[in-house]
Amino acid sequence: MKVATPMNPVYRKRLLVHRVGIALSVMAMSVGLLVLLWILATLLINGFSALHYTMFTANTPAPGSEGGGLLNAIVGSLMMVGVATLVSTPIGILAGIYLAEYGEENKVAQVTRFVTDIMLSAPSIVIGLFVYALYVANVKHFSGYAGSIALSLIAVPVVVRTTDNMLKLVPNSLLEAAFALGAPRWKVAMTVRLRAVKAGVVTGVLLAVARISGETAPLLFTALNNQFFSADMNAPVANLPVVIYQFAMSPYDNWRSLAWGGALLVTFSVLGLNILSRTVFSQKAPN
Repeated sequence: MKVATPMNPVYRKRLLVHRVGIALSVMAMSVGLLVLLWILATLLINGFSALHYTMFTANTPAPGSEGGGLLNAIVGSLMMVGVATLVSTPIGILAGIYLAEYGEENKVAQVTRFVTDIMLSAPSIVIGLFVYALYVANVKHFSGYAGSIALSLIAVPVVVRTTDNMLKLVPNSLLEAAFALGAPRWKVAMTVRLRAVKAGVVTGVLLAVARISGETAPLLFTALNNQFFSADMNAPVANLPVVIYQFAMSPYDNWRSLAWGGALLVTFSVLGLNILSRTVFSQKAPN
């Protein structure tokens, strides 16, 4: 068998193909980074110019009026995301534990994992329409509770899959040691296995919160919007994503300015949660 050498034509052809592939990959990466930097630069320039203390102290302005802020939208988003997190976190963690413990033993767990994967890739607008048909159409009005339900359905599969994957990283030797001490399976799952990967589970919860913080489509069909300040979750509630969507398309300069400021707030919130989940709660696989 002839060994390829630097002077061999086959070697030179492969080297040329390799270099062309690397060059094309670098070009594609550069184009993607330039577009991303362009978007971020536009957001930062317009967003920082719109920041003002009244944004956090005043409600959204009426059409044609000057000034105004995003206080009601900020509070509404915090309430709905908070309720959605309180609902989705225990459900997602318990479902993840079930999949990790019994995922290979019965059909129910396999179907649950399959449905979870489908929900992870489902368009958020479909989830919004589902909640509208199931809840809003029956109670005859939009509400913050409906928005929280829609956001919960988006967050649950993220928490489930993260918890399931993290629990699978726990070594069998640790579980066998717990079983050898006479601990029942449920106690091993809750106090040994889950505790060993608690940082990873918290990371999954933070990623789910970051995912739902900027969702607009499901809230258009559930919470809608409210020009005034309202803490009543059984009524339409203002929220940042919908306000940004409506103000960005408006003909009023101050509305568009507030939309840029709101977009900057959402971007920094999601960025902060992602950084927090990847640094403070970073965890390697258990040894």
